[in-house]
Amino acid sequence: MTTKIYHNPRCSKSRQTLQLLNDKGVDTEIIEYLQTPPDFETLENILQGLNMEPRELMRKGQDEYKALKLDDESLSRDDLIKAMIENPILIERPIVITNNGIAIGRPIENVEEILS
Repeated sequence: MTTKIYHNPRCSKSRQTLQLLNDKGVDTEIIEYLQTPPDFETLENILQGLNMEPRELMRKGQDEYKALKLDDESLSRDDLIKAMIENPILIERPIVITNNGIAIGRPIENVEEILS
């Protein structure tokens, strides 16, 4: 399996994580998730691999989070996943997927752990 990074080139943490992968010579598929958001099944697999609930993967400081009232506890897991697909800016970044696991590059050491 090729390592994948869900990347936002405007994000410094995402750029640092991509640089780490390049420095280590990791063959990486770069997915600019703002242009190509993950589908429902992929996002569900990412959440399972991270052992997270959808809100834990959301950037709660984003205007979209507040505008869409995603803090509403009555929203289902599926509702939250759909919101991330429709508004990928809500997805925490960068996300790296390897054969050894899935990690969010905040801090970057999380990614180093799944590269070994």
